[in-house]
Amino acid sequence: MSSPDTSALFRPFAIKGLEVKNRVVMSPMTRAMAPGGIPREANAAYYQRRAEAQVGLILSEGTVIERPASRNHPDVPSFFGREALAGWKTVIEAVHGAGGRMGPQLWHTGSTRHPDWEPEAPVESPSGLLAPGIRRGEAMSPQAIDDTIAAYARAAADAQQLGFDLVEIHGAHGYLIDEFFWAGTNLRTDRYGGASIKQRSRFAVEIITAVRAAVGPDFPISLRVSQWKAQDYTVKLAHTPAEMSEWLGPLVAAGVDILHCSQRRYWEPEFPEVDGDNGLNFAGWAKKLTGAATISVGSVGLANDSANRSEKSATVGLDRLVERMERDEFDLIAVGRALLTDPRWILKTQGHDDGPLQGFDPAALSVLT
Repeated sequence: MSSPDTSALFRPFAIKGLEVKNRVVMSPMTRAMAPGGIPREANAAYYQRRAEAQVGLILSEGTVIERPASRNHPDVPSFFGREALAGWKTVIEAVHGAGGRMGPQLWHTGSTRHPDWEPEAPVESPSGLLAPGIRRGEAMSPQAIDDTIAAYARAAADAQQLGFDLVEIHGAHGYLIDEFFWAGTNLRTDRYGGASIKQRSRFAVEIITAVRAAVGPDFPISLRVSQWKAQDYTVKLAHTPAEMSEWLGPLVAAGVDILHCSQRRYWEPEFPEVDGDNGLNFAGWAKKLTGAATISVGSVGLANDSANRSEKSATVGLDRLVERMERDEFDLIAVGRALLTDPRWILKTQGHDDGPLQGFDPAALSVLT
């Protein structure tokens, strides 16, 4: 079987002041290998290797904002404090030196943080819930919400000052911002709660508004969103295109330039009842409904879906991806586990490296290669 023409993946892309050489994004992947929250030489080299191997845009692993309860592992990197920011300065200089472009992903893990880590810091979330009916921690006070919004804005301003090319806000997978979106974990009766997804999006809208004010009009902002949660893969925030428009439209209006739409399998249609089994995926619908640029993601190049991080996965062809990229269903494609195991994945896919593509090996999770 002949390999597909992958040239659609290697067109340049530009948005505001950001220009990237191709449509491939390194997906954020938590590594928890920054002792004390400080990125070090090994972290910089890890990202630099992907830039040298022609990744168009690198999104960092989740990096936490300045809140006492923001991290869910002691060695998740910080994006605040002199030492951590100096470490990130080394990272972006290494990536730029290799010709790459990069943005940090700003994160608050919400109630997913286990109370045994930093027990003096209370676990915080919209309503003190890990999942519907499962209590963990405490509901955020209005002051905690204000402080969190301000922490996101400070981190974004620091990213811009350090020389990063954009910033991404993590609003997916059942972490803090997503816990506000989710009716099952947001039971608030103040202005941050409500029966509709639009009402429950107010917290995210205020974060985005503050971030946009901090970085100005020309610095790109990406927002990662998902229907599924780590707590429950079957959850859907939007069951119809109208609900999705109600959810995502205000976020784009507040200042988001790129919606990073996380699916477990990028090839699955988001609303098959509307446009059939070969219909638009999540990123495709998000682009259609909002007009924003979108990144798709979910098990690219691998046989097993993104939930199977503990299992090896063989490689699969890219025919379905190429078809969607050729029709501009979405703008960029994020690659996660395939790039984790095989830093030269892009060069091999492009035909500039004759070596075989490597499948995903969970052993790669324990090292920075």
